[in-house]
Amino acid sequence: MTTGSPFEKAAGYSRAVVQGDWCFVAGTTGYDYQNMQMPDSVEQQTKNALQTIEDTLNEAGFALSDVVRAKYYITDAADSGRVFPVLGEIFGEIRPAATMLVSGLIRPEMRIEIEVTAFKGS
Repeated sequence: MTTGSPFEKAAGYSRAVVQGDWCFVAGTTGYDYQNMQMPDSVEQQTKNALQTIEDTLNEAGFALSDVVRAKYYITDAADSGRVFPVLGEIFGEIRPAATMLVSGLIRPEMRIEIEVTAFKGS
């Protein structure tokens, strides 16, 4: 499954892979894919990444409420306090098992990358 991002073909990966009741969504950054620009704020990057993830899940027949695991990669620990409220708006009632790591990302303008796993079944 693809979003049409040029990065998917260039790097040889899928935005998401569905295996039975599972959907594995690749690490997603905060690009605005409508105009291929990266916003400056980590909050907007987080919102964009979550929107791309939600759109991908929906296309695969899943919903955000099916997310059971989330991994957040931020480039600056100080950004955690700015990211938490955005994540809380989306995942506050869903409460997936989550991990946040401080790490470098492949481009300097990237401040957050989010990866999720969703499960729908009994």
